[in-house]
Amino acid sequence: MQKIAIDAMGGDNGSAPIIEGTLQALDEKEFKAILVGKKDIIASQIPLKYKDNIEIVEADDVIDMKDLATDALKRKESSIYKAVDLVREKIADGVVSAGHSGATMSLSTLRIGRIKGVTRPAIATLMPTTINGKFSLVLDVGANVDSKANHLFEFGVMGEAYARDVLGIAYPKVGLLSNGEESSKGNEVTKEAYKMLQSLSSFVGNIEGNNIFDGSVDVIVCDGFVGNILLKTSEGVADSITKIIKKNVRKSPLAITGAILMRKVFRILKKQVDYAEYGGAPLIGINGCSIISHGKSNAKAIKNAIFQAINFSNSDINKDIENRLKEFKDKNG
Repeated sequence: MQKIAIDAMGGDNGSAPIIEGTLQALDEKEFKAILVGKKDIIASQIPLKYKDNIEIVEADDVIDMKDLATDALKRKESSIYKAVDLVREKIADGVVSAGHSGATMSLSTLRIGRIKGVTRPAIATLMPTTINGKFSLVLDVGANVDSKANHLFEFGVMGEAYARDVLGIAYPKVGLLSNGEESSKGNEVTKEAYKMLQSLSSFVGNIEGNNIFDGSVDVIVCDGFVGNILLKTSEGVADSITKIIKKNVRKSPLAITGAILMRKVFRILKKQVDYAEYGGAPLIGINGCSIISHGKSNAKAIKNAIFQAINFSNSDINKDIENRLKEFKDKNG
Protein backbone atom coordinates (compact mmCIF):
# COMPACT_ATOMS: atom_id res chain seq x y z
CA MET A 1 0.00 0.00 0.00
CA GLN A 2 1.33 3.44 -0.99
CA LYS A 3 2.17 5.85 1.82
CA ILE A 4 1.86 9.57 1.09
CA ALA A 5 3.15 12.23 3.49
CA ILE A 6 0.99 15.37 3.51
CA ASP A 7 2.01 18.72 4.96
CA ALA A 8 -1.21 19.41 6.85
CA MET A 9 -0.31 22.93 7.98
CA GLY A 10 1.20 24.69 4.98
CA GLY A 11 -1.71 26.05 2.92
CA ASP A 12 -3.08 29.60 2.85
CA ASN A 13 -6.39 28.45 4.34
CA GLY A 14 -5.07 26.36 7.22
CA SER A 15 -5.41 22.64 7.76
CA ALA A 16 -9.15 22.22 6.99
CA PRO A 17 -9.03 21.92 3.15
CA ILE A 18 -5.88 19.80 3.32
CA ILE A 19 -7.42 17.31 5.73
CA GLU A 20 -10.74 17.31 3.85
CA GLY A 21 -8.89 16.63 0.59
CA THR A 22 -7.03 13.75 2.23
CA LEU A 23 -10.32 12.24 3.43
CA GLN A 24 -11.82 12.58 -0.05
CA ALA A 25 -8.79 10.84 -1.54
CA LEU A 26 -9.11 7.99 0.97
CA ASP A 27 -12.75 7.59 -0.07
CA GLU A 28 -11.64 6.95 -3.67
CA LYS A 29 -8.27 5.18 -3.42
CA GLU A 30 -6.60 2.77 -1.04
CA PHE A 31 -3.42 4.25 0.45
CA LYS A 32 -1.95 5.26 3.79
CA ALA A 33 -1.98 9.00 4.57
CA ILE A 34 0.66 10.44 6.89
CA LEU A 35 -0.52 13.87 8.00
CA VAL A 36 2.30 16.04 9.35
CA GLY A 37 1.57 18.97 11.65
CA LYS A 38 0.06 19.91 14.98
CA LYS A 39 -1.45 16.68 16.25
CA ASP A 40 -4.29 18.15 18.30
CA ILE A 41 -5.53 20.28 15.39
CA ILE A 42 -5.33 17.42 12.89
CA ALA A 43 -6.85 14.73 15.11
CA SER A 44 -9.91 16.84 15.91
CA GLN A 45 -10.85 16.92 12.21
CA ILE A 46 -10.58 13.21 11.43
CA PRO A 47 -13.71 11.02 11.75
CA LEU A 48 -13.21 7.69 13.49
CA LYS A 49 -13.76 5.63 10.34
CA TYR A 50 -10.50 6.94 8.81
CA LYS A 51 -8.27 6.23 11.82
CA ASP A 52 -6.81 2.99 10.39
CA ASN A 53 -5.67 4.70 7.18
CA ILE A 54 -4.23 7.86 8.71
CA GLU A 55 -1.10 8.35 10.75
CA ILE A 56 -0.24 11.70 12.35
CA VAL A 57 3.34 12.90 12.74
CA GLU A 58 3.76 15.77 15.20
CA ALA A 59 5.38 18.98 13.92
CA ASP A 60 4.93 22.15 15.94
CA ASP A 61 6.52 24.59 13.47
CA VAL A 62 5.10 25.91 10.19
CA ILE A 63 7.05 27.66 7.41
CA ASP A 64 5.15 30.85 6.61
CA MET A 65 4.81 32.13 3.05
CA LYS A 66 6.79 35.23 4.07
CA ASP A 67 9.72 33.18 5.35
CA LEU A 68 12.86 32.66 3.28
CA ALA A 69 13.13 29.28 1.56
CA THR A 70 16.71 28.98 2.81
CA ASP A 71 15.50 29.11 6.42
CA ALA A 72 13.56 25.87 5.92
CA LEU A 73 16.77 23.83 6.17
CA LYS A 74 17.33 25.05 9.72
CA ARG A 75 13.77 24.49 10.94
CA LYS A 76 13.79 20.75 11.45
CA GLU A 77 10.58 20.76 13.49
CA SER A 78 8.52 22.31 10.69
CA SER A 79 5.75 20.31 9.03
CA ILE A 80 7.30 20.47 5.55
CA TYR A 81 10.77 19.46 6.80
CA LYS A 82 9.38 16.41 8.57
CA ALA A 83 7.09 15.50 5.65
CA VAL A 84 10.00 15.60 3.17
CA ASP A 85 12.19 13.59 5.53
CA LEU A 86 9.60 10.80 5.57
CA VAL A 87 10.33 10.36 1.84
CA ARG A 88 14.08 10.65 2.42
CA GLU A 89 13.88 7.87 5.01
CA LYS A 90 11.68 5.71 2.71
CA ILE A 91 8.85 5.77 5.24
CA ALA A 92 6.63 7.54 2.69
CA ASP A 93 6.53 7.08 -1.09
CA GLY A 94 5.75 10.71 -1.84
CA VAL A 95 5.09 14.10 -0.26
CA VAL A 96 2.37 16.66 -0.99
CA SER A 97 2.53 20.26 0.22
CA ALA A 98 0.44 23.37 -0.42
CA GLY A 99 2.83 25.38 1.73
CA HIS A 100 5.86 27.49 0.89
CA SER A 101 6.79 26.26 -2.61
CA GLY A 102 10.40 27.44 -2.34
CA ALA A 103 10.84 25.59 0.94
CA THR A 104 9.25 22.44 -0.48
CA MET A 105 11.48 22.58 -3.55
CA SER A 106 14.69 23.29 -1.58
CA LEU A 107 14.05 20.62 1.03
CA SER A 108 13.00 18.04 -1.56
CA THR A 109 16.14 18.67 -3.61
CA LEU A 110 18.59 18.78 -0.72
CA ARG A 111 17.06 16.24 1.67
CA ILE A 112 15.77 13.65 -0.82
CA GLY A 113 18.51 14.32 -3.35
CA ARG A 114 18.64 14.36 -7.13
CA ILE A 115 18.43 11.45 -9.53
CA LYS A 116 21.89 10.43 -10.71
CA GLY A 117 22.70 12.44 -13.83
CA VAL A 118 20.22 15.26 -13.12
CA THR A 119 21.85 18.66 -12.71
CA ARG A 120 18.71 20.57 -11.76
CA PRO A 121 15.21 19.29 -10.96
CA ALA A 122 12.29 21.05 -12.67
CA ILE A 123 8.73 21.88 -11.69
CA ALA A 124 6.23 20.60 -14.26
CA THR A 125 2.61 21.55 -14.74
CA LEU A 126 -0.24 20.49 -17.01
CA MET A 127 -1.83 23.03 -19.35
CA PRO A 128 -5.22 22.54 -21.06
CA THR A 129 -5.36 22.30 -24.85
CA THR A 130 -8.04 22.71 -27.48
CA ILE A 131 -8.07 18.95 -28.00
CA ASN A 132 -10.65 17.39 -25.71
CA GLY A 133 -9.09 15.47 -22.83
CA LYS A 134 -5.52 16.31 -23.85
CA PHE A 135 -3.03 18.35 -21.86
CA SER A 136 0.49 19.60 -22.47
CA LEU A 137 3.20 19.25 -19.84
CA VAL A 138 5.32 22.38 -19.35
CA LEU A 139 8.66 22.36 -17.55
CA ASP A 140 10.32 24.19 -15.95
CA VAL A 141 7.74 26.58 -14.44
CA GLY A 142 9.75 28.05 -11.60
CA ALA A 143 12.53 25.93 -10.15
CA ASN A 144 15.34 27.45 -12.26
CA VAL A 145 15.28 31.06 -13.43
CA ASP A 146 18.71 30.82 -15.08
CA SER A 147 19.09 27.66 -17.14
CA LYS A 148 21.86 26.47 -19.42
CA ALA A 149 21.39 24.41 -22.57
CA ASN A 150 22.19 21.13 -20.82
CA HIS A 151 19.52 21.87 -18.22
CA LEU A 152 16.91 22.33 -20.95
CA PHE A 153 18.04 19.05 -22.48
CA GLU A 154 17.53 17.33 -19.12
CA PHE A 155 14.07 18.91 -18.84
CA GLY A 156 13.25 17.36 -22.21
CA VAL A 157 14.35 13.92 -21.03
CA MET A 158 12.45 14.28 -17.76
CA GLY A 159 9.31 15.61 -19.43
CA GLU A 160 9.33 12.80 -21.98
CA ALA A 161 9.64 10.23 -19.16
CA TYR A 162 6.78 11.80 -17.18
CA ALA A 163 4.51 11.92 -20.23
CA ARG A 164 5.19 8.26 -20.98
CA ASP A 165 5.36 6.71 -17.50
CA VAL A 166 2.84 8.81 -15.56
CA LEU A 167 0.49 10.28 -18.17
CA GLY A 168 0.48 7.10 -20.26
CA ILE A 169 1.41 8.72 -23.61
CA ALA A 170 3.19 5.98 -25.55
CA TYR A 171 4.99 8.28 -28.00
CA PRO A 172 5.13 11.78 -26.53
CA LYS A 173 6.15 14.75 -28.69
CA VAL A 174 8.64 17.18 -27.13
CA GLY A 175 8.91 20.82 -28.23
CA LEU A 176 11.27 23.65 -27.22
CA LEU A 177 9.52 26.96 -26.52
CA SER A 178 11.06 29.72 -28.65
CA ASN A 179 10.21 32.85 -30.64
CA GLY A 180 10.02 30.98 -33.93
CA GLU A 181 9.82 27.49 -35.38
CA GLU A 182 13.13 27.67 -37.24
CA SER A 183 16.19 26.17 -35.55
CA SER A 184 17.96 29.50 -36.01
CA LYS A 185 15.41 31.29 -33.78
CA GLY A 186 15.82 31.84 -30.05
CA ASN A 187 18.61 33.04 -27.79
CA GLU A 188 22.02 31.42 -27.50
CA VAL A 189 20.82 29.03 -24.77
CA THR A 190 17.79 27.75 -26.69
CA LYS A 191 19.77 27.42 -29.92
CA GLU A 192 22.33 25.26 -28.15
CA ALA A 193 19.57 23.30 -26.40
CA TYR A 194 17.93 22.69 -29.78
CA LYS A 195 21.07 20.91 -31.00
CA MET A 196 21.19 18.73 -27.87
CA LEU A 197 17.47 17.90 -27.93
CA GLN A 198 17.79 16.63 -31.51
CA SER A 199 19.24 13.43 -30.06
CA LEU A 200 15.75 12.68 -28.64
CA SER A 201 13.59 10.81 -31.14
CA SER A 202 10.57 12.49 -29.54
CA PHE A 203 11.85 16.02 -30.24
CA VAL A 204 9.82 17.83 -32.92
CA GLY A 205 11.71 21.14 -32.85
CA ASN A 206 10.86 24.65 -31.73
CA ILE A 207 7.32 25.66 -30.89
CA GLU A 208 5.85 29.12 -30.38
CA GLY A 209 3.53 30.49 -27.74
CA ASN A 210 0.43 29.76 -29.80
CA ASN A 211 1.30 26.04 -29.79
CA ILE A 212 1.10 25.73 -26.00
CA PHE A 213 -2.65 25.21 -26.06
CA ASP A 214 -3.25 23.65 -29.48
CA GLY A 215 -2.22 20.10 -28.50
CA SER A 216 0.46 19.81 -31.19
CA VAL A 217 3.04 18.66 -28.62
CA ASP A 218 2.83 16.76 -25.33
CA VAL A 219 5.88 18.24 -23.58
CA ILE A 220 7.01 21.88 -23.70
CA VAL A 221 10.54 22.71 -22.56
CA CYS A 222 11.53 26.16 -21.29
CA ASP A 223 13.51 27.71 -18.45
CA GLY A 224 11.83 28.48 -15.14
CA PHE A 225 11.77 32.24 -15.70
CA VAL A 226 9.79 31.96 -18.94
CA GLY A 227 7.74 29.03 -17.63
CA ASN A 228 6.62 30.81 -14.48
CA ILE A 229 5.52 33.89 -16.44
CA LEU A 230 3.68 31.59 -18.86
CA LEU A 231 1.92 29.84 -15.97
CA LYS A 232 0.88 33.04 -14.17
CA THR A 233 -0.22 34.70 -17.42
CA SER A 234 -2.35 31.68 -18.34
CA GLU A 235 -4.00 31.71 -14.92
CA GLY A 236 -4.70 35.43 -15.28
CA VAL A 237 -6.13 35.11 -18.79
CA ALA A 238 -8.43 32.24 -17.76
CA ASP A 239 -9.69 34.24 -14.78
CA SER A 240 -10.18 37.38 -16.90
CA ILE A 241 -12.11 35.54 -19.62
CA THR A 242 -14.47 34.09 -17.01
CA LYS A 243 -15.09 37.55 -15.50
CA ILE A 244 -15.59 39.18 -18.92
CA ILE A 245 -18.15 36.53 -19.91
CA LYS A 246 -20.06 36.92 -16.63
CA LYS A 247 -20.01 40.72 -16.84
CA ASN A 248 -21.33 40.85 -20.41
CA VAL A 249 -23.90 38.09 -19.97
CA ARG A 250 -25.66 40.15 -17.28
CA LYS A 251 -26.09 43.09 -19.67
CA SER A 252 -28.40 41.35 -22.14
CA PRO A 253 -31.50 39.12 -21.72
CA LEU A 254 -30.55 37.44 -25.01
CA ALA A 255 -27.06 36.74 -23.68
CA ILE A 256 -28.54 35.29 -20.49
CA THR A 257 -30.65 32.91 -22.59
CA GLY A 258 -27.60 31.96 -24.60
CA ALA A 259 -25.58 31.38 -21.45
CA ILE A 260 -28.26 29.05 -20.11
CA LEU A 261 -28.12 27.05 -23.33
CA MET A 262 -24.32 27.02 -23.14
CA ARG A 263 -24.12 25.85 -19.51
CA LYS A 264 -22.53 22.53 -20.44
CA VAL A 265 -19.83 24.28 -22.51
CA PHE A 266 -19.10 26.70 -19.66
CA ARG A 267 -18.82 23.79 -17.21
CA ILE A 268 -16.28 22.08 -19.47
CA LEU A 269 -14.31 25.32 -19.85
CA LYS A 270 -14.31 25.91 -16.09
CA LYS A 271 -13.09 22.38 -15.46
CA GLN A 272 -10.27 22.66 -18.02
CA VAL A 273 -8.83 25.87 -16.56
CA ASP A 274 -9.37 24.97 -12.90
CA TYR A 275 -6.03 24.33 -11.16
CA ALA A 276 -7.86 22.05 -8.69
CA GLU A 277 -8.34 19.50 -11.47
CA TYR A 278 -4.55 19.00 -11.67
CA GLY A 279 -3.84 19.19 -7.95
CA GLY A 280 -0.23 20.25 -8.04
CA ALA A 281 3.05 20.34 -9.89
CA PRO A 282 5.55 17.48 -9.57
CA LEU A 283 9.18 18.36 -8.88
CA ILE A 284 10.81 16.09 -11.45
CA GLY A 285 14.45 15.09 -11.11
CA ILE A 286 14.62 14.31 -7.40
CA ASN A 287 15.18 10.76 -6.20
CA GLY A 288 11.65 10.44 -4.90
CA CYS A 289 8.25 12.09 -5.33
CA SER A 290 7.33 15.64 -4.32
CA ILE A 291 4.12 17.39 -5.42
CA ILE A 292 3.96 21.16 -4.98
CA SER A 293 0.39 22.42 -4.69
CA HIS A 294 -1.02 25.95 -4.90
CA GLY A 295 -1.19 27.77 -1.57
CA LYS A 296 -4.91 28.41 -2.01
CA SER A 297 -5.66 24.75 -2.81
CA ASN A 298 -9.12 23.57 -1.89
CA ALA A 299 -9.99 20.02 -0.87
CA LYS A 300 -10.42 18.91 -4.49
CA ALA A 301 -6.94 20.18 -5.39
CA ILE A 302 -5.35 18.36 -2.45
CA LYS A 303 -7.19 15.16 -3.37
CA ASN A 304 -5.88 15.34 -6.94
CA ALA A 305 -2.37 16.21 -5.75
CA ILE A 306 -2.41 13.04 -3.63
CA PHE A 307 -3.55 11.04 -6.68
CA GLN A 308 -0.63 12.57 -8.61
CA ALA A 309 1.76 11.45 -5.87
CA ILE A 310 0.34 7.92 -5.94
CA ASN A 311 0.59 7.67 -9.74
CA PHE A 312 4.10 9.12 -9.74
CA SER A 313 5.44 6.81 -7.03
CA ASN A 314 3.79 3.80 -8.70
CA SER A 315 5.68 4.48 -11.94
CA ASP A 316 9.26 3.80 -13.07
CA ILE A 317 9.87 7.42 -14.05
CA ASN A 318 12.92 8.06 -11.85
CA LYS A 319 14.70 4.92 -13.01
CA ASP A 320 13.85 5.74 -16.62
CA ILE A 321 15.26 9.26 -16.29
CA GLU A 322 18.49 7.92 -14.79
CA ASN A 323 18.86 5.31 -17.53
CA ARG A 324 18.11 7.75 -20.33
CA LEU A 325 20.61 10.34 -19.08
CA LYS A 326 23.26 7.65 -18.65
CA GLU A 327 22.57 6.42 -22.17
CA PHE A 328 23.12 9.89 -23.65
CA LYS A 329 26.20 10.50 -21.49
CA ASP A 330 27.76 7.20 -22.59
CA LYS A 331 26.98 7.96 -26.24
CA ASN A 332 28.47 11.45 -26.13
CA GLY A 333 31.43 10.64 -23.87
